Amino acid sequence: MNQVRSLFRFLGKIEGLPIAAVLLVLYIVFIITAPRVFTGYRIYMSFLQTVPPVLVCALGLTFVITAGEIDLSFPAIVALSGFVFAWVFKHYNVPALGFVLALAAGGLVGYINGLLIARIGVPSIMATLAAQFFWYGVTILLANGLQMDIKEINDTLLNDIFVGRLFGIVPVQALWALGLAVFLWFILNRHEFGEAILFIGDNPDVARVMGVDVEATRVRLFTMNGMVAAFGGLLVTMEINVFYPTQGEGFLLPALASVFIGGTSIAGGQGTIVGTFFGAYIIGSLQAGVVASRISGYWVQMVQGVVMASVVILNIIIEEGSIARLSSRLRHWSVPLRKIKIE
Repeated sequence: MNQVRSLFRFLGKIEGLPIAAVLLVLYIVFIITAPRVFTGYRIYMSFLQTVPPVLVCALGLTFVITAGEIDLSFPAIVALSGFVFAWVFKHYNVPALGFVLALAAGGLVGYINGLLIARIGVPSIMATLAAQFFWYGVTILLANGLQMDIKEINDTLLNDIFVGRLFGIVPVQALWALGLAVFLWFILNRHEFGEAILFIGDNPDVARVMGVDVEATRVRLFTMNGMVAAFGGLLVTMEINVFYPTQGEGFLLPALASVFIGGTSIAGGQGTIVGTFFGAYIIGSLQAGVVASRISGYWVQMVQGVVMASVVILNIIIEEGSIARLSSRLRHWSVPLRKIKIE
């Protein structure tokens, strides 16, 4: 029992390992149940193409939830940034300018969210929920409710850089998402900003005692998340070569699920970028895998729920000390059981 406990403690120190293991097992199951689809490379290239925009949003959201906050406005930022980019490109044909202005628009929305939350004291769930409705409304009004075709973006260097194909096969946006994950991992785990986020998530009052400017950090946090969400919006807009006013609507639940099954604590104070990374690919692979396995479409959501619950339970079990707590509970329960047998 001690050896098993030590093994779980060692594995628990490897960030994201349970989630990576679940993703691997998931692909093995799909290879067995749908060999024609999952033994070829095309399905994996499809995941590398479709998952990154949601993954990027989930990476930024990981910081917010680690700080004990929530941001429900990022889907609207995805739409707004896509509109800004498409409009600038359509009217001025300067993709780089549209790219920069789209990031700035996302940062502005995040900055306003931060001011409402940190300076005025509006709860983050209310401030960002209101922001989602407001900025979606603004985007729809600016776009007159119409989509905007930007097929000409395919002929630009910017498109090749961000959503092209490496060696004609690998979607470049997957490499950008990976690079962003690595960068944000270092920010969260090796930078004073990440340390401040963790302190705030644990206890804002203690963070103040430790010298953290809680209000300024929260403003920077939501500004950063706005820019990260805008980058996700840029990726999806350039990939599909069109802007449509509600293009971020389907991002909210997958991004939240990616963060939580990745191991980030809903109570704050603990976040894992690696877990979110693999969690996004679990969420992004499930539906295609279930359909390819010829399971009825009615079962898709149920299977997704079972997998997500299993990952969360695995995260809890493999945490340091959880095995010790479990064994102590079993010993506690075994006493009344022995008494029952004797009686």
